[in-house]
Amino acid sequence: MEQQSALSKWGDLGNGYYRNPVLNADYSDPDVVRVGKDFYMVCSEFHYMGIPVLHSQDLVNWEIVGKAYDRLDAAPGYSEMDAYGRGSWAPSITFHNGWFYLYFCTPTEGLFMTRTQDPAGPWEPLHCVYQTEGWEDPCPFWDEDGTAYLGHSVLGAGPIIVHRMSADGKSLLDNGKVVYVGKTAEGTKFYKSHGYYMLVIPEGGVGKGWQTVLRSKESVYGPFERKVVLETGKTNVNGPHQGSLIELDSGESWFIHFQDTGALGRVCHLQPVCWEDDWPVMGNAGEPVSIWKKPDTGVSLSPSRPQTSDDFAGPSLGLQWAFNHNPIEGKISLSQQPGALRMYSMKAAHLLSARNTLTQKLMGRKGQITVRLDPSGMAAGQRAGLALLGGQSENWVEVQNRDGKLYVEAVAGGTAAHGPLTEGSLWLRCSVDLDGVTSFAFSLDGKGFMHLGGACEVVNGFWKGARPGLYTFHTHGSGGYADWYGFEYKMFD
Repeated sequence: MEQQSALSKWGDLGNGYYRNPVLNADYSDPDVVRVGKDFYMVCSEFHYMGIPVLHSQDLVNWEIVGKAYDRLDAAPGYSEMDAYGRGSWAPSITFHNGWFYLYFCTPTEGLFMTRTQDPAGPWEPLHCVYQTEGWEDPCPFWDEDGTAYLGHSVLGAGPIIVHRMSADGKSLLDNGKVVYVGKTAEGTKFYKSHGYYMLVIPEGGVGKGWQTVLRSKESVYGPFERKVVLETGKTNVNGPHQGSLIELDSGESWFIHFQDTGALGRVCHLQPVCWEDDWPVMGNAGEPVSIWKKPDTGVSLSPSRPQTSDDFAGPSLGLQWAFNHNPIEGKISLSQQPGALRMYSMKAAHLLSARNTLTQKLMGRKGQITVRLDPSGMAAGQRAGLALLGGQSENWVEVQNRDGKLYVEAVAGGTAAHGPLTEGSLWLRCSVDLDGVTSFAFSLDGKGFMHLGGACEVVNGFWKGARPGLYTFHTHGSGGYADWYGFEYKMFD
């Protein structure tokens, strides 16, 4: 009942209206494509593997249906836990000639693409379109005559550059042309609508920016007229920008974008769009809306949210999970202990260098995460626990095997606390309240929980919001494993 009643606080209100944010989670740099009655969304994941693909039929209720890739092998750092803040920046998804195309840049390795005919996958292996440093936010565009282009920005605030691209989308045909220089101009999105070539771009930076539209009747290269179509105005929605313009068969138009919220990350808002003199003015007269009537997509859905809990009973992990950096094969299993996720320990100096740490997004600002750990397979020197990952901040509760004896320890906001000696399974819990106190607890029977440590210092970091993670590693010794059961995520807002 707690989770169901919480559904009215953001997203679908269940009465034909929705409340922003429609996705109160770190789906940063969202891009959406419509194909018939179906909408597909992708977002930046940086060093987490890999880009999730979400599906909706009403632009409000979303489900994760696939991933564009499982690992990045563009550079050694993605396997050596040394690529924090790199990886996939601001992807774009486009549908062309029966194929879904996805493009993204990494800040140090270049421009990559993949494609599929089914967004649930499989996607083709990542293809490096162009090896370079310092590009970001690419977007492809196929004109009506089949001519292909690719626009992108440059790290550090632009400019916007447009290239000719091969028809198959796998190579660039020239060095590109600068088409716009603005105030932190990035997040390039191409459209052709109302008789204009349009570049829909964010300006002004993540936390305080606005949404700009450039339009030209002549060419994708301009010359362009410019108009600011969404900004904070009198609202409290800071930096409303970077997203997708979506036109429906019903004649309605919508814009989905992010808002930076600190520890939770960049959450997704949905704005109605009104065309004025062939300009797409977003929100209510150019300012973000809070509650609005749901889009007229011809589909009626019950309120829902992306997946969170996992009983680890299936043949594969839930699609909400993402490894922190490239996974190490053979060191994680759902079959060796039925109904459990088994993690084999590998050596690491600290949590941020622990391989195969498994994470997912926080959903909303208040919730409760509980998981059972069986430490019977842990070796001397091994640690296994539940963490909130965010920047360099240390927040975790774990079991430690110290020379054959088990201990519970928590570190929250840099303060350590020790629990009693334990035997057998125990339950680890994180109670999340980003507007109050976030803390850890443990239980020996799954019923009575004892708080351990103080308040967590929950922060974002490496361009991502804080996120829960399961981990195991050892600082000395070798071998051992941890078995996880029944990851339960309750949302309270």
